[in-house]
Amino acid sequence: MTAEAHYSPIRPPGRPAGTARATENAETAPAVERRDSGRRSGLRLLSSSLTRRILAINLLVLAVPIGGVFYLDQYQQSLVEAEIETLRVQGEIFSGALGAGAVAIVPGVGQRIEATGASILMRRLVAPTRTRARLFATGGDVVVDTRDLVGRSGVVRIEELPPPNGKFGVARRVVDAVNAVIEWRPGRRDLPVYREQAQQSAFDYAEVRLALLGNTAWGVRGDGDGGMVLTVAVPVQRYKQVVGAVLLSTDGSEVERNLRAVRLDVLRVFGIALMVTVLLSLYLSGTIARPLRRLAAAAERMRRSKSRHVDIPDLSARDDEIGELSASLRDMTEALWTRLDAIERFAADVAHEIKNPLTSLRSAVETVARVNDAEQQRKLMAIILDDVQRLDHLISDISHASRLDAELSRDELEPVDLGLLLGALVEIEEAGASTRKLRLDLKVALPLVAYGIEGRLGQVFRNVIQNAISFSPPEGVISIRAERTGDRVHVLIEDDGPGIPESKLEAVFDRFYTDRREDRAARADNHSGLGLSISKQIVEAGGGRIWAQNRRDAAGEVRGTCFVIELLARRD
Repeated sequence: MTAEAHYSPIRPPGRPAGTARATENAETAPAVERRDSGRRSGLRLLSSSLTRRILAINLLVLAVPIGGVFYLDQYQQSLVEAEIETLRVQGEIFSGALGAGAVAIVPGVGQRIEATGASILMRRLVAPTRTRARLFATGGDVVVDTRDLVGRSGVVRIEELPPPNGKFGVARRVVDAVNAVIEWRPGRRDLPVYREQAQQSAFDYAEVRLALLGNTAWGVRGDGDGGMVLTVAVPVQRYKQVVGAVLLSTDGSEVERNLRAVRLDVLRVFGIALMVTVLLSLYLSGTIARPLRRLAAAAERMRRSKSRHVDIPDLSARDDEIGELSASLRDMTEALWTRLDAIERFAADVAHEIKNPLTSLRSAVETVARVNDAEQQRKLMAIILDDVQRLDHLISDISHASRLDAELSRDELEPVDLGLLLGALVEIEEAGASTRKLRLDLKVALPLVAYGIEGRLGQVFRNVIQNAISFSPPEGVISIRAERTGDRVHVLIEDDGPGIPESKLEAVFDRFYTDRREDRAARADNHSGLGLSISKQIVEAGGGRIWAQNRRDAAGEVRGTCFVIELLARRD
């Protein structure tokens, strides 16, 4: 009667039940590079292409709203309308005053404007303002122009002189350039130019013609130097009869001053924002470009150096993409050195494993040349043949193991039906000459479809089954069970062999490890110690795990070995 075995079938060593993956125990050396001392010059930072791009983008974003300052059309229009409304109110005051105090009734002619009284009245009304007033009669002649003074020697015209323009050389040119930028406005040249004839007439101005018809009108013109001239014409009436028109005009300097003040305020804010933007851009660039430069320099040092003591800066504390890049580069470097160490160990193991049969082969060859006994020669030739076969198997396995890593990196994972695959393998083994009984136990409550490479998984299962067969006693039972747990599929291959020492449960997956106490003919068979190592490499390449554990009965006695292969199940 066979004793019942009790064990935890899908619990990896050192892990709680139900855990999907084992925690990696890779130890990384505490190689934290010193902080940059800050001695890099600002010129080197500005020479970075990334710095220039960040600065250009931030300045472009800042320049877009600033450029809109020069397109203050709506604000300018509101100022012009307010100025025109002021002129209109003044014009109505002028018109009312002139209609009441400067219109005389001439017998036989009717109502007409009295020039002397109108002149005195208009000059008093204009005095508090900076407005020019002209009074036109219905015939079109100018009756009064507040810019002209009438004295004993005739008419004196008042002209406003421009401010003194001293010669200040470069400083003056800079000031003029700044003023030109501040005062520049698109659309100014679209205004009609204000022109004044030497002999003025009411018919030179469209708004005056309309005012003589009884309507209030206004106009906006350019002065030819980038400024504006605002005019408002108001009819002068007495008893609802139009007797003339008052034309009030101003140079629009108030509008210019208001626009200039707004622009200066915005430009002041722009200057502060520009300084802050440049500083923040340099800071942002420093937090991006400088660590990237450090990582690139470390990679370059590692490429040029033959030593493995070149560390990648540890920037993982940044908790951003650059920190992730630093951690990835460090992990990649560690994985690279691990791979190189594995290659070195593999080469050393290969040399050691090949040396043993070569030594035996050499000894047999040297002995057979000195032995004359035919029976002894036959035995020595058998030993030579065994060693040659062992070398052949060993070299084949080594060649396969050396190509495996590159082949796994090229192959892509695909869904594999484990039920069909295990069933085919059991049929193949049962058809062989083995006296062991294979028992397949598949739990199909859930689909047993896992991700992997079908041919490689078949190789894994064959290696483990062959290993179980080689250790099982005659008439022993090899049990294969498969079941799905969550997002994992577990395949358990059990035997009735002697088990594995607890201290060797991990070592059985090392390259060239073997613990076979058998005769020379058995060692010449395909037992190079690479089968389980190759199986582990294939399983882990697909994101799975493989481990070994002993089967025990209720009394705690070892009743065999169980290999557990954990694979990633396909999502339904």
